[in-house]
Amino acid sequence: MSNRDKLTLDPRSVTWVAMMAAGLLALAFVLGVQVGKQGAALRGPKAKSLDEELKELPESLTDQLKALEAADADTRPEPPKADAKPEPKSEAAPEKWTLQLVATKDAAEAKRVAEKAKSAGFTTITLKDGGQHKVRLAKPAEKAAMDKTAEKLKKAGFKAFAVKVE
Repeated sequence: MSNRDKLTLDPRSVTWVAMMAAGLLALAFVLGVQVGKQGAALRGPKAKSLDEELKELPESLTDQLKALEAADADTRPEPPKADAKPEPKSEAAPEKWTLQLVATKDAAEAKRVAEKAKSAGFTTITLKDGGQHKVRLAKPAEKAAMDKTAEKLKKAGFKAFAVKVE
């Protein structure tokens, strides 16, 4: 036999053939999944025609109103009884919130964030809590006002989140 008749396998060519086979198998799998999804979509429930939908509605307007009132009556709360005394409403102060800009163990990082906020026009305080330095806005307010301020901080490049002031 001559050298021409012998088949030699180079490790690189074996690796290449194995990679191509794996790629073809993955492609066949993905295509099979897509065909299955398309087939399931085609076998789905048949859409109703406009005539069939109209036939399901009550015929007269009064029947429709009665059906709506019956559905609405199920969701209405019962009116308070005349004998029951109304509960006194407490005049609790609204909850106060603030925005926290950062919580870090690095005091220098907290100082840098506080200075950046100050240069952007926001007054901050830095609290030390459990080994962490927390930079928060100095003036607490109601939640709605803090949400508006959070948008301004976001535009200034901060990732602030609301925390309840105790």
